[in-house]
Amino acid sequence: MLPVAILAGGLGSRLHPLTERIPKSLVAVAGRPFIVHQLELLRGAGIRRVVLCVGRFGEQIQAAVGEGRGFGLEVEYSFDGTPLLGTGGALKRAVPLLGEEFFVLYGDAYLPCQFGAVQRAYERSQLPALMTVLRNEDRWGRSNVALQHGLVEYDKDHPRGDFRYIDFGLSVLSAEVLSPYPANTAIDLALIWRELSRAGRLAGFEVAERFYEIGSRQGITDTEVFLTQRSMSR
Repeated sequence: MLPVAILAGGLGSRLHPLTERIPKSLVAVAGRPFIVHQLELLRGAGIRRVVLCVGRFGEQIQAAVGEGRGFGLEVEYSFDGTPLLGTGGALKRAVPLLGEEFFVLYGDAYLPCQFGAVQRAYERSQLPALMTVLRNEDRWGRSNVALQHGLVEYDKDHPRGDFRYIDFGLSVLSAEVLSPYPANTAIDLALIWRELSRAGRLAGFEVAERFYEIGSRQGITDTEVFLTQRSMSR
């Protein structure tokens, strides 16, 4: 399985005061730091290597997770430094640790899906990037994706009325996609997705189950309910 880059360098400003002294990854969800749930999910999906792209309070995440041995994983860290590099810039900096191809996962997302199926779809596409998408119809945020003939049309800032899908939160990326962008520069991953989609170079893979996230108070509540029910059913 490909390694996973977790984008965990955000400021978590929407969760203040919860994130005034700790990073979002360490917010308690269903009794444990959120990063613990993420890493256990990845291990269960067959992932073995994780690179955490961290920024403010990144040392706290490193202290809590260490080298990943307690999770059955190999974990490394890529620090943004100052100024913060944004999601795309953080990936650019982490490429030496990630290699030529890798999954990308947001640090506030819990995504119950088949990682192996996503990787196989990426390999079949023969394109440099793949985005997982969920048929949304504006249920969990505004739909920002169209999926046609296996290709994604993406525009987060100006979604069209015929967009029916939403970015699920898991992608696969070839490092070559990042080569045109300057190092140590803030880049939004949404810009990279948009440019790839306009060039017909962004494959799509539809998933069926909804995503969970802790980017908002309601998101935390929904994720806690899901994780608690999932734990009780085992």
